[in-house]
Amino acid sequence: MIKLNNKLFKPYLKEEQILAAIKKMAAEIAEDYKDETPLFVGVLNGAFMFVADFLKAYQHPCQVSFVRLSSYQGLTSTGIVETLLDVQEDMEGKSVIILEDVVDTGRTLKQLVHLFSQTNVKEFKIAALFYKSEIYNGEYTIDYVGLEIPDNFIVGYGLDYNEMGRNLREVYQLNQADMINLVLFGKPGAGKGTQAGFLKEKYNLKHISTGDVFRYNIKNGTELGNLAKSYIDKGDLVPDEVTIDMLKDEVEKNPEASGFIFDGFPRTAAQAEALDNFLESKDMKVNATIALEADDEVLIARLLERGKSSGRSDDQDESKIRNRFDEYNEKTAPLKAYYEKQGKFHSVNGIGDIAEITERLGKVIDALD
Repeated sequence: MIKLNNKLFKPYLKEEQILAAIKKMAAEIAEDYKDETPLFVGVLNGAFMFVADFLKAYQHPCQVSFVRLSSYQGLTSTGIVETLLDVQEDMEGKSVIILEDVVDTGRTLKQLVHLFSQTNVKEFKIAALFYKSEIYNGEYTIDYVGLEIPDNFIVGYGLDYNEMGRNLREVYQLNQADMINLVLFGKPGAGKGTQAGFLKEKYNLKHISTGDVFRYNIKNGTELGNLAKSYIDKGDLVPDEVTIDMLKDEVEKNPEASGFIFDGFPRTAAQAEALDNFLESKDMKVNATIALEADDEVLIARLLERGKSSGRSDDQDESKIRNRFDEYNEKTAPLKAYYEKQGKFHSVNGIGDIAEITERLGKVIDALD
């Protein structure tokens, strides 16, 4: 294990594996271009080691240039790709091969293709040392691949975490074993949102509220948001796979998190199983499900008081509140059984001072394996 800033990383790829993959790529490209002089374009900053070793392995006439793009701050993609160093101007009639360190979502690649579409190059192809095929959603073919890898955050061999680790000769991946993933239950008024706020700060967790995620995707007209809206507009329930895909996007956008709090999902045993399957594919798991328990009469009084200032009609009508409680009990019962079978269900008293409740939750979390 190595520690970079506040994260632990475990060994993943040895130097000899990486160099063997590069040698294979160089041979494949040479087979296609040995009779001409291609222009190799390295993508900074991450690809500097890859480009250097690739050129040592490519023993034929060639030219080299670099571009520099950025879409990351720390470990989190901003979703906006900036061009920091442009390509050289004299490229007309040349065969261009982009040397990219890692291809994941394809955002950076899309910007690269846009750069070269403005030139009169003969053709351009894409060579990726590391290729995360399971999350690549770009429209462009990856012509040469060194190593296909799962979607784990990696450092070393030019890749960084907050500018640390680029000089490592081998590749390390983020240690997922230390992650804490929680499913948080609680009746309306139990303080679930308040406690999620404290827990995410204390344990560096990302709070994923299904309601917030739905509203964001629909408001911003994302592909998943439009799909969900099409079901909602017809009065149909949004299929589980659409919700899971939204959660996948949230998880993948937050690789710096030390875990996740899932709030509002799952709501059924089938959804719980789907969440387990997704997390397992990421070498993750639900560590615990925690229910904030409180007496109905206490919560009703709390919600009615909240309704005086919130303006929410469903907090101002006792019969509506009791209906919401009945719905919660009906939906939570099978989930409780599902997680109890796995030994992951925990009940915490949700009545008392906020700090006291946070302490109770912390004791459950700190005792997890």
